[in-house]
Amino acid sequence: MPVPHDLFQDLSCTKEEIQQKRTKDPLLDSLINKYSLADAEVVKAEQAKSSDDAVTKLKAKRLEVKDKIVRQLQSRT
Repeated sequence: MPVPHDLFQDLSCTKEEIQQKRTKDPLLDSLINKYSLADAEVVKAEQAKSSDDAVTKLKAKRLEVKDKIVRQLQSRT
């Protein structure tokens, strides 16, 4: 069964740390919201047993948003 991806584990941060940072950074908050939506699309496509190509494209979109989150976090340090 497909499960949502754990962004916080990937970022090596706790949920609380990210929550604190996103309250101070509207762009980061927006990116994390986009990531959550993209991740939900991946899970939905996997559950629906969509084509591998469709799932791969959705995963690439999710990864692109995650990369933007990482860059935003790095620019804030």
